[in-house]
Amino acid sequence: MLQDIIIVLAIMILGMGIGLFIGNRPKVIKIVGVLTSFSIFLLLFLLGIGVGTNDRIINNLHSIGLQALILTLGAILGSLVCAWATYKFFFKKTN
Repeated sequence: MLQDIIIVLAIMILGMGIGLFIGNRPKVIKIVGVLTSFSIFLLLFLLGIGVGTNDRIINNLHSIGLQALILTLGAILGSLVCAWATYKFFFKKTN
């Protein structure tokens, strides 16, 4: 457990170091954006395969479906409220 956390933090710090080294180069930023999107889509696809092959989840889908819907809607609402507050307090220009 602790070893996994250390690995994740080390990878993140390595990525930050590479980002500082690369700087603000538009071509590199565009490539990184494409790779990030591809990675997210791949992870979502693999997550779907993991859920679809898990008999325990599939057999209990009727009972966890409502809970998942409520959690999803709560997460979306919370994200929207936080994004609005961040925009209002940090980015909106006052005249």
